Amino acid sequence: MEDNNSVQYLSWQVPEYNKKEREKRWYIIAVIFLFISLFFCFFEISHWKILFLGVNSNFMFALILILSTMIMIINDGQEPNLVDFKLGPEGLNIGRKFYDYDELNHFAVIFKPNIEVKHLYIEFKNGLLHPRLSIPLDSQDPITVRNYLKRYLDEDLERVGPPMSEQLTKILKL
Repeated sequence: MEDNNSVQYLSWQVPEYNKKEREKRWYIIAVIFLFISLFFCFFEISHWKILFLGVNSNFMFALILILSTMIMIINDGQEPNLVDFKLGPEGLNIGRKFYDYDELNHFAVIFKPNIEVKHLYIEFKNGLLHPRLSIPLDSQDPITVRNYLKRYLDEDLERVGPPMSEQLTKILKL
């Protein structure tokens, strides 16, 4: 915590994204899934015969699969950059982006050491334009962060664990 002209801030660094450690088996399953998915973009099985779909092929889904694979390969070879995260009396800064508290709906601090979860979740008022933020707390004290944010935002007391989407990405190592 810093004190700058009587204004208090909480700041720490967070990785740009979570890098997953994947085993060789994960890559083998991913490649098999990719080839099966691409196969069904262009072919169907009807009455035990393989039929080419031709112009009815799902080109868009095939493109999404290929682009997603390329992005994963590129990101897999890089370490995530550290981004400065700062909570202040006006709002929060993530790197060079600033979000005023007026743009935010509520927050939740989840600390579950038994399942290795220590995150700050922030929901925007306009959830369609801004997805939920999931900020790792790392060395920050969850109670300090919670008490700080309670001055400016409503707390989501119903959230008692990480969102299902986050749990699924952790299981699938995406």
